[in-house]
Amino acid sequence: MINVHVCNYGIGNIHNVLRALDHVGAAPIDCTSPDQLRNVERLVLPGVGAFSACMAAFTRSQFKEPVMEIIDKGIDVLAICVGMQMLADVSEEFGTHQGLGVIKGRVRRLSHTAEDGSRLAIPHIKWSELIDPGNKWIGTPLESLSPGVSAYFIHSYFFDCNDDEHQLATFLYGGKSYTAAVRKERVIGTQFHPEKSGKPGLQMLTSFVKGQDINDDKY
Repeated sequence: MINVHVCNYGIGNIHNVLRALDHVGAAPIDCTSPDQLRNVERLVLPGVGAFSACMAAFTRSQFKEPVMEIIDKGIDVLAICVGMQMLADVSEEFGTHQGLGVIKGRVRRLSHTAEDGSRLAIPHIKWSELIDPGNKWIGTPLESLSPGVSAYFIHSYFFDCNDDEHQLATFLYGGKSYTAAVRKERVIGTQFHPEKSGKPGLQMLTSFVKGQDINDDKY
């Protein structure tokens, strides 16, 4: 059974994530202290709410340094929702706030206006189809999914990648394309919640637990 360490810095759907990981056959470890991040095989970084609050709690809990060390070691990491946004350089949510800088890009607000000029509801709370922007899912946890499958989103901001190569999946809202998932080497981030996305989400988590066959040289 694969151990999956989950960063619990006080903000995130920890219970749902732990339950979903247990459901797919992993041995989830609820880490409330960075001292528990030992012998990590897989790491999950969740997050909900405001970017600044998540970063402040994450830093205050002293998870930042050990998590960055885990990323540098090439261990498989899955960041969820605001956890994914924290991978960016900076967020524009309620001011300007520094992220972890793992993947180059900015967190920006979703547009209130659709392509046809109609008004959109913000936050974006719905099941949206995942799009593979160029056969990028091979060798990632998303490979077990079929493009066009829907996942559950709830957010007002999105990850605007500097480099399209790091954009693993997209979704459409109001006819406009936004980032649904990012990837750099062995780090995967999803704007959607796999732990709340039914069978597709569990399939993705199963693939994450089993491990990835990634060609790191491409990234």
